[in-house]
Amino acid sequence: MKQSSPSHSIPALTPLEGETALVHLPEAVNLPEEAIREHTPNDLDSNPRYSVSEFHSEILPDDRVVSVYLPPQYLEDEERRFPVFYLHDGQNLFDGRTSYLAERTWKAHTTADELTLNGEIEPVILVGVANTGLRRMAEYTPTRDFKLGGGEGPSYGRLLVEELKPLIDGSYRTLTDAKNTGLGGSSLGGLISLYLGFSCPEVFGKLAVMSPSLWWDQRSILRVVERTEPKPEGRIWLDIGTAEGVRHVRDTEMLERVLLKRGWQTGKDLIYEKVDGAVHDENAWSERFGDVLRFLFPPE
Repeated sequence: MKQSSPSHSIPALTPLEGETALVHLPEAVNLPEEAIREHTPNDLDSNPRYSVSEFHSEILPDDRVVSVYLPPQYLEDEERRFPVFYLHDGQNLFDGRTSYLAERTWKAHTTADELTLNGEIEPVILVGVANTGLRRMAEYTPTRDFKLGGGEGPSYGRLLVEELKPLIDGSYRTLTDAKNTGLGGSSLGGLISLYLGFSCPEVFGKLAVMSPSLWWDQRSILRVVERTEPKPEGRIWLDIGTAEGVRHVRDTEMLERVLLKRGWQTGKDLIYEKVDGAVHDENAWSERFGDVLRFLFPPE
């Protein structure tokens, strides 16, 4: 794996001694080759609430970068525990140097900080799980498509549930139950979030399903939503931009109808937002991320 310069190893994400130890970001981090950018100063580098580690899985072959962003209250109140929001495509969330398109990110940390300090959301720990490049499609798809392959989503779910979540819960002061654990992503990340929310409802009780790739494998995910018994509990945020294509808007509206038929209630445990003129990119998801946080993590 290539390294950014100067070269530093990433500290392993291991349980903290006690529960109040701080984490830090080295001057530079090891990143997947597709995410390498020339290292330039960034406010995140000196932020004690941001850490980056390389995560090794025994379930899937590729190591991946995991980024953790803590709310301001984490360092201020050493007794408090916090909900956790796991997000796919983690390299696109915080740091423009690692994003798929340079400098285009979700601005997840600045949005969360602003809403937290304004009292609009409950303070939440954000965990970004970077994709692994060429294997992204395989890992973010729950079934195997006849033409495109894929279908490693269940194994990726095991990675999150059996390996990463226990590590995060052991390393940080978290609220570990489903009602305090969210999962979200966009595009294929939205698809796998929906699937894992239905296959692991005892783990993930809050879902952000943004611009989901519902077309995968002849919309097989709709059958999962229709047939999963008992009906999973928890909140679902669902959205699509009108400029993402008529087909995708139609599929997302179909999913909304299925959810309503299953018993979700608009405004209570389901929000569906069709955003006029919005396209399929990080800027569009960044603009909606604040509303996602407001709905999934309202203040106590």
